[in-house]
Amino acid sequence: MNPHHILDHFQGRQEAIIASIREIVEIESPSFDAERSKAVVLWVENEARKIGLDLYIEKIPAEEYGEHLIIRAFPGAGKPALLLGHTDTVHPVGTKLANSTRIEGDKFYGCGIFDMKANVVLMLEALRYFAESGSKPARPITILLSCDEEVGSYTGRELVEREASKSEFCCVFEPSAAGRVKTGRKGTGMFTVKAHGIPAHAGLEPEKGASAILEISRQIEKLHALNNISAGTTVNVCTVKGGTTSNVIPEHAECSIDVRFSTMDEAERINAAIRGLLAVDERVSLDISGGINRPPMERTDTVAALFEKARDLAALFGYELGETQVGGASDGNFVAALGVTVLDGLGIAGDGAHTLTEHILVSDIAKRATLATMLLMLG
Repeated sequence: MNPHHILDHFQGRQEAIIASIREIVEIESPSFDAERSKAVVLWVENEARKIGLDLYIEKIPAEEYGEHLIIRAFPGAGKPALLLGHTDTVHPVGTKLANSTRIEGDKFYGCGIFDMKANVVLMLEALRYFAESGSKPARPITILLSCDEEVGSYTGRELVEREASKSEFCCVFEPSAAGRVKTGRKGTGMFTVKAHGIPAHAGLEPEKGASAILEISRQIEKLHALNNISAGTTVNVCTVKGGTTSNVIPEHAECSIDVRFSTMDEAERINAAIRGLLAVDERVSLDISGGINRPPMERTDTVAALFEKARDLAALFGYELGETQVGGASDGNFVAALGVTVLDGLGIAGDGAHTLTEHILVSDIAKRATLATMLLMLG
């Protein structure tokens, strides 16, 4: 394994890689858009078949979401390395008109380019290196691209857990600001609290009413009190809506709650507290839905050891690899919960995820591809 030869390979392919990234970014594929999901999956499948390897490719239908995609390469003895990503983005169709796919200096802009379509191309480029160089990875490779990660992985989770349980380790190609690899992520929960009150004329007989909005405001105070910043736990009410019109005591109101936590003990505490909420006004009933969505991805000894190996590999070609732990979750959280070693945030450096300034750094493309390929050559 000569890191400088690998880097030279990707630097020589940089213009072709940029062209591929541009193509996949231009195929808009927001979550819940099944037809556009299938279109981007077809593009990935076609590009994979051009590489020249003997690949097993499977498309798994996901009702209302589109298709998940699995690519298997280099079958043989031993557990595979799992490369994990997703094809859905948060951007509605037409958003690319506001953030056109373009290069300005070192910044390559586009909707979903950072999170995470450029990194889908990165996975394919690692396979291409093996095909063109004649070298082989240390173990079989499985690429899994889900189509509903951005909205909770409700259909993708089963596939992620199935493939992870058969894998030696997992590389998650989610992006990371400044290119720092993620060795820890908080778990997430999403809840909705609905209040059902009693309507009444706000001027003639307000005393006959029971305000759902007032009740929700009281519940928000209780929810805010659940925060424990020192333990890494945050509970935030993110949206509130309710009422009928200006002269009616509100019969309905609801709020959505975003929960983040670093340990399952905290997850269980918050889950029990939210599900145990009681109305202050006994005339109002509460309806609580949602729950814990992703467990935390904790920085274990094996995760730390894999990061150290990655940092050492990067140093071989003068690439400084940083480390971080973040509040956002990914499908890597599901993998970590199974006890499988995970290295997350292996995508190309950039910034602006989920915004109209989303971009990657052109100067990081070849370096990140080199690191990803070297990781797959680890014995």
